[in-house]
Amino acid sequence: MVGKTLIYGASGGIGAATARRLAASGRKVHLAGRNAQALQALGNELNAGFSIGDVLDDDFLQRASQEAGEDLNGLVYAVGSITLKALPRISRADFLSDYQLNAVSAAMAVQAALPALKQSGNGAVLLFSSIAASQGFGMHASIGMAKAAVNGLMLSLAAELAPAIRVNCIAPSLTRTPLSKSLWQNEAMAQSIAGLHPIPRLGSAEDMAALAEFLLSPDAGWINGQVFGVDGGRSSLRVKG
Repeated sequence: MVGKTLIYGASGGIGAATARRLAASGRKVHLAGRNAQALQALGNELNAGFSIGDVLDDDFLQRASQEAGEDLNGLVYAVGSITLKALPRISRADFLSDYQLNAVSAAMAVQAALPALKQSGNGAVLLFSSIAASQGFGMHASIGMAKAAVNGLMLSLAAELAPAIRVNCIAPSLTRTPLSKSLWQNEAMAQSIAGLHPIPRLGSAEDMAALAEFLLSPDAGWINGQVFGVDGGRSSLRVKG
C-alpha cells in the first residue's frame, strides 16, 4: 500500500512543485496551507485532499495530520520566510516571528504527525533550510538564525526518531518562487545574483522537488540526518575570476 505525504506550504512554490512531482510518481499527497483558492485548485488537479489553516496554530497542525489519514508515511514542511534587514532594523518580534514560523512550527508539525509516521514503520520527514544557515550573508541575521535552527532540529529529530522515521533537510540558494519574488523580479538583479553561482542561474521549485521526491522514497532508505545544498554549487564552490 502506497503511503501518503502531508505537504505544508503546498499553496505554491516548492511545496506545490513537490506535490505535483510526488503525484506524478504515483504517491498520494495531502496538501496544507493558508491559501484556500490555490489549495483547492491544486487539490482538484491532483485529486488530493487539503487542509486550510495557519501553521502557527497547533490545532491546525493536529487537524491537518488527522485529515491526512492513518496511511501517512511522509511529511514535507516547505514553509518559510525571507526577512532581509540590517541588524539595527531587526526587532525582537522579527526574530521571534522567523524562529516560530521556520523552526518551532516545523517541530510541532512533525509532533502532530508522529503517531501516524511511527505506525508506518518507514516514515520520512523533509524540512527546508537555506544556504544562509551555513554561509554568512549581510542582512540575513534573522532568517539565517532561524534556518540554522531548522538544521539543528533536523539533526535532533533524525537521531531521536530513527530507525522508524528518517529526517533530512534541503538547503536552497535563491529560488524563483513567489516568496522570493522581490529578489528576482528585477532581471538585472536576478542575473547578478545568478552569476555568483558556479552554475550561473537561480534555482527553480522543480530543482528542489526532484530531490524531495528521492529523499521521501524508499530509494533513500539509508539516508538520514543530512542537509543537502541545492544551490548551484554556491555553498562550497567559488566562481572563477
